[in-house]
Amino acid sequence: MIVLPQLKNHIDNAWKISACNWPEMNMTQYIAERKLLYSLKGSNTRKEFVVRLGAPYLVKEGMVNFPVGKEGCWGCHVEIEGLDEKYLEEVYGADSLQAVNIASNVESFLKRLQKKYDLYWLSGEPYFDD
Repeated sequence: MIVLPQLKNHIDNAWKISACNWPEMNMTQYIAERKLLYSLKGSNTRKEFVVRLGAPYLVKEGMVNFPVGKEGCWGCHVEIEGLDEKYLEEVYGADSLQAVNIASNVESFLKRLQKKYDLYWLSGEPYFDD
C-alpha cells in the first residue's frame, strides 16, 4: 500500500475513528453493501445485518484530528447495521481509490466480531472457513 507520509500513522489501523465534521459529508450515499446473517455465540437464532460503504469524500484540514496537508486526503464511511449494536467507522486513504479499497476490506473487522457472533452468508453457509 502506498501512503502519504503524513497519513502513514493514521492509515496503519484503517478502522480508527477520527473526529470528523459530519455536516460537510453526505453520509446517505452508499456505493456498496453486503448482507449477512449473524447469531450470538451459543444461539441458533440467525438475524440479518448489513455492511455498507459510503461514497468517498475529500477530507480537508480541520475535518479530522490529524494533519492532511494542502491537498487533503480521502475518507470513506463504513457502517454495520442490524447487530445488537451499530458500528460506524471512517477510514482514510491518500486518494479516493485507496479510501474505498481500505473500506471494502471488511473481513478484518468482521473477524473481530467473531468473539461475540457467528457469521453466515445469506445461504446459511459460514462466512469464514475457520
